[in-house]
This record gives sequence, C-alpha cells and structure tokens, in this order.
Amino acid sequence: MNAPALFNAVATAVECDIFRFLDSRPDSTLEEIQAATGLPAHQLRVLLQAVCVTGLLRRENGRYANSDAARDLLVPDGPDSWRHILIGWKEVYYPAFGQMTTALRAGTNTALAAYPGDEPTLYQRLSHQPEREALFHAAMSAFTLRSLPALLDHPELSSVRHLLDVGGGDATTTSHLVRRHPDLRVTVFDLPSVSGLAEDTTADLGDRVRHHPGDLFKDDFPTGVDGVLFSHVLEIFSGEQIVALLTKAHQALPPGGRVFVYGYNVSDDETAGIFSARLSLYLNVLASGQGMAYPARDYEDWLRTAGFQDVRTTSGLPYEHGLTYGVKR
Repeated sequence: MNAPALFNAVATAVECDIFRFLDSRPDSTLEEIQAATGLPAHQLRVLLQAVCVTGLLRRENGRYANSDAARDLLVPDGPDSWRHILIGWKEVYYPAFGQMTTALRAGTNTALAAYPGDEPTLYQRLSHQPEREALFHAAMSAFTLRSLPALLDHPELSSVRHLLDVGGGDATTTSHLVRRHPDLRVTVFDLPSVSGLAEDTTADLGDRVRHHPGDLFKDDFPTGVDGVLFSHVLEIFSGEQIVALLTKAHQALPPGGRVFVYGYNVSDDETAGIFSARLSLYLNVLASGQGMAYPARDYEDWLRTAGFQDVRTTSGLPYEHGLTYGVKR
C-alpha cells in the first residue's frame, strides 16, 4: 500500500542522479550528496530514508552506497535501462491511476482528458506533444528490450523472410530482429508521428527496413510479406477489434504465411500476473479505455476466428509474456 510513495521516491532519486553519483562516489555522506544534487538538506534526508527503506540504498556509519540491484539496474543509461522505464511510468502511467474509480465506473479512459486533442487513444494524442511522446517511447523501448530475447530466439521466426511489424513503434523490436536474422527484411507499420522515431532507430540498416505510415484500422496492411508480427499491440483493443486486425493480417499474407502475437498473458484463471494487472489497468484508465493482458487462450480463439490454422502458444516467457502463432493455409 505504500508503493506509490516509495516508487516516486526511487524515480526522484533517478532524476536527481543519486544512484549515478554514488556509483562514482560510494560511501558518500549526506553533505556530499547534497553538494552534488543541490537538494535542501532536510528534504534530501527524507528522500534518502525512503530509498533506503526500499533496499536500493544502504546506509552505514552515516554514509550511503548503492545496493547491487541499484548498481545493476539504475546506474546504466543504455536504451534498456530501468531509468527510462521508471521516468516514463512516473510521468505518463502512474498519474493516471488517480482516475481509476472514475474511469472504471464510466467504462472509458477518462484520464486521457489530461492530454490535448480529441483522439480516442493516448498513442494518438501524444503526437501533439513530441517531447512527451519521445519520453514515452523511450520507456516503452526499454521495457521491450527487457522482454525481447525470448522473441528474438524463437525458432518459429527463423523461416520468415519479410516481416510486417504492425504497430512497431520506434522500431526497437524491428532493429533487433534484423540484426539477429541476417536474411530478414521488415516493414514497420505505425502512425506517421511515430514513423519519424522509427526511421532514426533504423537509419543504419539500409533497405532491410522499410517504413509504411498508416492507421491500423483505416488503412490496408502492406502485402508482399510472409509474416505479420503484433508485438505489444493487440492488448490495447477489444476482442472484436483484435479479430478485425488479425483478419487484415490473414488477407495480407500468402498461403503458408505466419502471424505472431507477442505480449503479456495473464494466467488462464486471471488471478496471477503483476505486470499484466498493471498493464490492464493502465489501458482502461488512460491508454485506450479497453483491452487487457489477455490469457493466451483468447488469442488462440481469435486467430482461429480470423482463419488461421495450426494455432499454438509458447507460454511462460520472461515478464509474463507469451508468443501465440498460426499459419494461413
């Protein structure tokens, strides 16, 4: 129950670069940390006490040091850093949860009113705020990278030669797939405002990556592909919308083409999955007003409804992920 306050304390310590300072100056005193951060002494004392409670900082004889977890997860600043994830959750995800009762009673994402525009989803409205959109995608990409190895190494993808990455965002998934599979070409399909970010991500990959801006529901999917990937996309939508998108994928594929659905799967009895529960609440309160981290059996049913055969799921992947796939016959 104390998690909201302590989460924000950790995120504030990230933003104030306390973990990185202690990485370069372990066993520093409060006065030394204050000189580096500029925070008032009393408020810094309160913040350090809160972060120590989480176990991410240690205090011995009046001196502070990072825990092993803080050193491994909160000091590095690479594209998969938890620093990006925490700041993105702090700025975008978690402020919306104060609207939870209102949103769930209304049956729509009432927290979206905090964002300019009249579009129905967060992803569309972020196009009006480029800086926040970039921060959001940095957080999304960092978490994607944490769960990506299970997708990159899956043998079902090894036979695909031209993949359509639907809702591919800033092309984090595409760029790693292309680097892992030297014979693979990918077309990234997403909103025009996001395509610019994707072009930056894949600038060094030449003609192996093509960008096709468009609307998932209004525009046809590009053809000439033998695989379609929905990675962290379908959970945003209702069952009816998911069937519509899978049907479009079926139409775009030749016989023998494959579809892949990668993302969070709540447990079959819908009682377990911390990451999945957080995602489902975020989607309904802010992002789209619908969707959830569906159990794998739902995706299997929807794939069959859309016309795919040989439907299977690889479950139990890291971070509560699963890969559901099928073939067009």
